[in-house]
Amino acid sequence: MVARYFILFLSLIILPDMYFYWHYLGKHKNFGMARRLLWWLPSIALTAFTLGLLPLDNFIPDNPQILYLYLFLIASIAIPKAVFALCSFAGLVYCRLTHTRKNWGNVAGVLASLFGLFVLLYGITIGVNKLEVHALEYRSEDLPEAFDGYRIVHISDLHVGTFGNNTSMIEKTVDSINAQHADLIVFTGDLQNAQPSELDPFQSILSKMKAKDGVYSVLGNHDYAEYIKADPATETLNEQLTKSKQRSMGWNLLLNEWKAVHRGNDSIVIAGMENDGLPPFPKKGDVKQTIKGIGNGAFTIMLQHDPIAWRRHILPQSNAQLTLSGHTHASQFKIMGWSPISLKYKEWGGQYYAGTRAIFVNTGIGGVVPIRFGVPATISVITLHKK
Repeated sequence: MVARYFILFLSLIILPDMYFYWHYLGKHKNFGMARRLLWWLPSIALTAFTLGLLPLDNFIPDNPQILYLYLFLIASIAIPKAVFALCSFAGLVYCRLTHTRKNWGNVAGVLASLFGLFVLLYGITIGVNKLEVHALEYRSEDLPEAFDGYRIVHISDLHVGTFGNNTSMIEKTVDSINAQHADLIVFTGDLQNAQPSELDPFQSILSKMKAKDGVYSVLGNHDYAEYIKADPATETLNEQLTKSKQRSMGWNLLLNEWKAVHRGNDSIVIAGMENDGLPPFPKKGDVKQTIKGIGNGAFTIMLQHDPIAWRRHILPQSNAQLTLSGHTHASQFKIMGWSPISLKYKEWGGQYYAGTRAIFVNTGIGGVVPIRFGVPATISVITLHKK
């Protein structure tokens, strides 16, 4: 991760201190060499930490606590300084343009930095441990009568590797899922962070998820062997292990294929595409292969990890009435209904319609980075109704 965003991290560390030194410290002649060095010391230490993490081969280190410590220091030291410097500079420009002396950007910078620290501390303590159950409905004329009132639990993005050996959050999630007494449970990808060994402490817990018609799943971008640097044979083995571990938990893993669920003489189709994202995410989904053999009049629920595939491929190339996705996490940050992920994804959290067809995007349970603000871990309970 650090290597991928190396320039960004160094910019956050160095540029704010350069601004402070240029605008404030450099003007004080009595600011001695020792005090100047003391000012630069945190940035020097963070820069050294950054450079020390560069040689790590994997996107997520084998010991993720090292990464979490680094990100905490960035979020608690570098980002507040960067926010203040940006606000201060904007205020300075405004003062020059309006020929005023009071730099209100400094006040805004202090307030914004304090808010950022509050978000950080709340997100890693309270926010990351919150779990909510959201009730949703979908109505369709195509739904068979026997499935009116059919209840589906939808979860996504467990990222169990982030929890290490702490199983409490996953246990709470599974208990809440089973308490819904759903007809069907679906999981739309990102079970792990990088490698299948992360699943070992959680397999017995996740195998306890029960529904009348079982558990269905698809793979997310993190479930492929693309977040570790290994030889092709090891990557292939890891990917096969991830798949076999899901199946050993009793899950029906769908890889560009479908299965029918029956109620008497009626049935609906659960179709599962492999991940179909834009670069750098894997693009292995094949809509035509996934729906091959499904009758034109069948009510079809499409499972696809990345919601960007809905408008790109699912809507124009299939008749799937309902698509269930995850992936976005709503950036694990939302305030007053807005999330920064909305700048990238049109469908990023909740339910969206294109005519009578819909997509529900679950914002996940876990995440590579253990922090959530305004976006609690979410279990979606979707009730189908005959329109």
